[in-house]
Amino acid sequence: MKDNVSIIGAPHTNVNHDSAVKHVTGRADYTDDIALPEGTLHAYLGVSDVAHAKLIGIDFADVLAVPGVVGVITANDVPGVNDISPTHLNDEPVFPTDTIQFHGQPLFAVVAETRDIARRAAELAKIEYKALSHALDPIAAQEAGYPHVTAPLKLERGNVDAAQETAPNRIKGRMRVGGQDHMYLEGHIAFALPGEDDDVVVHCSTQHPSEAQHMVAHVLGVPSNAVVVNVRRMGGGFGGKESQMNLFCAVAAIAAKKWNRAVKIRPDRDQDMTATGKRHDFVIDYDVAHDDDGRIQAVDGCFAARCGYSADLSGPVTDRALFHADNAYFYPNVRLNSRPMKTNTVSNTAFRGFGGPQGVIAAERMIEEIAYATGKDPLDIRKLNFYGSGERNITPYHQKVEDSILDRLVGELEETSQYRQRRQDIIAFNKTSAILKKGIALTPVKFGISFTATWYNQAGALVHVYNDGSIHLNHGGTEMGQGLNTKVAQVVAEAFQVDFSRIKITKTTTEKVPNTSATAASSGTDLNGMAALNAVEQIKERLVKFASETWGVAPNEVVFLANQVHIGQDVLPFEAFIKQAYLARVQLSAAGFYKTPKIHWDRAKGQGRPFYYYAYGASCSEVTIDTLTGEYRVERTDVLHDVGRSLNPVLDKGQVEGAFLQGMGWLTTEELWWDDAGRLRTHAPSTYKIPLASDRPRIFNVKLADWSENRELTIKRSKAVGEPPFMLGISVFEALSMAVASVADYRECPRLDAPATPERVLMAVDRLQKST
Repeated sequence: MKDNVSIIGAPHTNVNHDSAVKHVTGRADYTDDIALPEGTLHAYLGVSDVAHAKLIGIDFADVLAVPGVVGVITANDVPGVNDISPTHLNDEPVFPTDTIQFHGQPLFAVVAETRDIARRAAELAKIEYKALSHALDPIAAQEAGYPHVTAPLKLERGNVDAAQETAPNRIKGRMRVGGQDHMYLEGHIAFALPGEDDDVVVHCSTQHPSEAQHMVAHVLGVPSNAVVVNVRRMGGGFGGKESQMNLFCAVAAIAAKKWNRAVKIRPDRDQDMTATGKRHDFVIDYDVAHDDDGRIQAVDGCFAARCGYSADLSGPVTDRALFHADNAYFYPNVRLNSRPMKTNTVSNTAFRGFGGPQGVIAAERMIEEIAYATGKDPLDIRKLNFYGSGERNITPYHQKVEDSILDRLVGELEETSQYRQRRQDIIAFNKTSAILKKGIALTPVKFGISFTATWYNQAGALVHVYNDGSIHLNHGGTEMGQGLNTKVAQVVAEAFQVDFSRIKITKTTTEKVPNTSATAASSGTDLNGMAALNAVEQIKERLVKFASETWGVAPNEVVFLANQVHIGQDVLPFEAFIKQAYLARVQLSAAGFYKTPKIHWDRAKGQGRPFYYYAYGASCSEVTIDTLTGEYRVERTDVLHDVGRSLNPVLDKGQVEGAFLQGMGWLTTEELWWDDAGRLRTHAPSTYKIPLASDRPRIFNVKLADWSENRELTIKRSKAVGEPPFMLGISVFEALSMAVASVADYRECPRLDAPATPERVLMAVDRLQKST
């Protein structure tokens, strides 16, 4: 077969995001842009103003007296089961009945003729309660005897105690790692339209339409086939719309069925931030033993997480933190424990990396500790401890690391970034600069790809070829700006050997592809691309059989090539061939399916192969801090990242850039802060600082490892790109640590907590200066 150079938009080429022009011109339609039918009502949540209390009752008299208020929804209005727990633990009510669990918890919803009326009326309810004591962070929760929200995990291999006793060096420490708000541009929103019988259609902004469907059916007490969930696109998700949309979908659907009118709910940014979960913050205790060269001999770690009042996704999040507590390093003896603690705060949830970043940063802290203890370059300690071959390739969860490219990848970045020379220049600069101090760090990433809940590693797709040769593509993934639809359409275009423009990408809907997994765990393209390819192959098999029988040629003489079909000596335009197939009654539609092979996981034993493969990356960052104020800036970052054989280099590069900046924000400027009463004080862009354009590295060099190719059979040998580059931002955090350490001549690890805000940098500088 000839190559496909004449196909416009084939995989492994740069193709613009299918909605890029719509995004920048404002013509992209989101849930809030859907034209409302006459009589649409609006709902707004009424929330608690106490962190923990016995709920005595709520007086709605003043609420119902407001002109335009139609009514109020409470737990008593839930016709089915009052629970929206994604893990089915029955611990997350739509609205509570007896106990308030966190400040800002939704207690009811006001339904009115306009959103403004509903929003203002919700403030008028008189809530009677009896205050109870509360615990807000994982350490306070442990001291108060609070339970785990879900069963903890233990990973163990080797003999940790014996290795620690005989090791020549041992370091113990504690690190606090902050959480992070998703800060998607489009907030939560749901719009429900009641239908006949039990039917309801919900338009919403969710990463998991099937879960929203099942949850709405659950609370309405109807079968899932009565509920349709539609998602055209999201204005960002980052994990915050995987389970958190359940509440808004449920409220809209309950109200729509109760009053038999369309109902829309859209919280403002403050309520969105206080009522929905975030990245888990952790308190990590580590005990690492190493030899005199800096090679790790044993690691004992405990990962306590602020999970909030219910389980939500805290189990898999804290599990994945342990899965990545090794990052790129081999631990000969290791014991890791999770502590998913219940707290009187909003229930935390999925966020890009899904606990992985919290594990990775713990590994990097231990490497940093060893480097300062031995007086060596941290990069040398990193390289010394990389996964290798033979006995040095077994993870704490007993999976073999068989595809590591870190030696080559890190070595290449070390050379192209001129790391060694720049580090020496920075050390020389710091000796003569009294106020400004610089730091540099080169950090690696190894990130496992697959859902650790094995059953989520499946996907479906639906492909129609219409008799004019145009193609309709639908799959179970959701588009949130990452370019998933574009990549999957490229796969379909290449498989049919037609131009990308011939593919029509349609909204994700539970009507077309059932029982889909969340678009999460960086698996959207892996799963849905393979499912779409499977559907195309089914159609092509029928077409080849039809052509072979009709033209009297061998099947291998039927070739799809460059918007044409070659049948023996005959060449037909693709659309003409499809027309003939239609007239011959060839089925031109197929439902595709894919499930990830090889993976398995036994949580009770803490052993298995939870990941199909690993994605790798490395970043080198240089920073400058002002020791008088703690302020800093990122001077330069060089990134080399592994995406396998890229399906779309320009989209993948954009994902790497965005993930790096988001990861940098998590570790530097984004700080969640609760006061003693349990109120989230950083609940709006005015008090919660995400990175701005001015915060990006002054020099930002991002390159894909174009020599890499996935060893496993993934879609076109590509690798996932959504989450792995998030952890590249750790290089900024480590560079800040070096800059701080310079004030004490690098004699000790500064032990910065995250986020390393200017205040924390200043306090660390002050602490080290006083210790010298």
